[in-house]
Amino acid sequence: MTLNEFLAAKPLFYDVIDYERFPNAYQSIKQFLPSLKIIHLVGTNGKGSTGRFLATALSRSGKKTGHYTSPHILRFNERIWLDGSEGSDEALENAHQKLFALLSTEIANTLSYFEYTTLLAMVVYEECDYVVLEAGLGGEYDATNAFDKVLSIFTPIDFDHAAFLGTTIESIASTKLRSMQSIALLGKQKHSQVETIARTVAGEKRCTLYTLSERVTLNIETMAWHLATKNSLSDYLRDNLTLAMAAYELLGFEATEGLFDQSALFGRLSKIASNITLDVGHNALAAESIAKAYKGRTITLIYNTYGDKDYGEILSLLKPIIDSVEIIDVNEGRIVERSLLESVLHELNIPYRSFEEINTNKEYLVFGSFSVAETFLKRMNVTSTMV
Repeated sequence: MTLNEFLAAKPLFYDVIDYERFPNAYQSIKQFLPSLKIIHLVGTNGKGSTGRFLATALSRSGKKTGHYTSPHILRFNERIWLDGSEGSDEALENAHQKLFALLSTEIANTLSYFEYTTLLAMVVYEECDYVVLEAGLGGEYDATNAFDKVLSIFTPIDFDHAAFLGTTIESIASTKLRSMQSIALLGKQKHSQVETIARTVAGEKRCTLYTLSERVTLNIETMAWHLATKNSLSDYLRDNLTLAMAAYELLGFEATEGLFDQSALFGRLSKIASNITLDVGHNALAAESIAKAYKGRTITLIYNTYGDKDYGEILSLLKPIIDSVEIIDVNEGRIVERSLLESVLHELNIPYRSFEEINTNKEYLVFGSFSVAETFLKRMNVTSTMV
């Protein structure tokens, strides 16, 4: 069975997570996999762009580097990046056949989509010097936490995935932060409780914890400002770039502008046309960052959302920059009922209609989720996210 056929048979989402399944599967084949230098990225927002900034710098410095990120927008290959390129169909298929031979058929069939592809990435990356590994959901119980790490990086932590992580910042942060192991770097945080919890967890785990403010030098700040201006990075993307630079130096290397001179990962305030920007953010923290980036301007928002997101709060945060909303139809089971979304837009007094086509006289922001981005890009006949 090919990789595409095998993954197509697996559901992308589960209502209940089995926290023992992946660690058991990994232990069953651990002896056949190399011991890699893994940098673990955990947080609510900013994992993808922070990871790509860091992975690109490591690769440019001559270290064979993989970056595992999720979900993808257009092609599964986006998830398994290696030294500047998406994983090729051939490399992924070869890794699948090798992994399938290592795992028992029962274990392979039982693993979730994300769990299987996490192991698949480890096979693809078996010759890498470094692997930047992005957590999927949470931290402590995420499949990516089964591996030993040389560094844990925590991006901003906020409310999301309440059904799995809890409804308080304390419960969410605790679950994410308990993934730290030996050395950890805590990025800029919105909630002061996060640092307090991080220090407590670090003490319990005997983990050396650094905050971003402790690791950022004047040289890093100057480079980040210069590169952010040069590459049109918003404030939140500049923060992610700064975090990546600090992490690079914490690994024992010297950050330079040449290593980090790059645009952000596709889908992070990406300009895809002169009047169209796309962002895969889908929670309140992302909305705050977007509103700040567009302060003083208004846009037409092309939007839809998953039903489990607090779209009322998200739209409230975006309202100051919204001229009107155009709802894009998305064929995905988790998308909110149209009537519920319209009700919130009506309550907020935000004009709305269905998305039909792009008007060259309007400025658009496509926002809401990876599924919204995928749907929009396919309607625009965009076939690749490589920039």
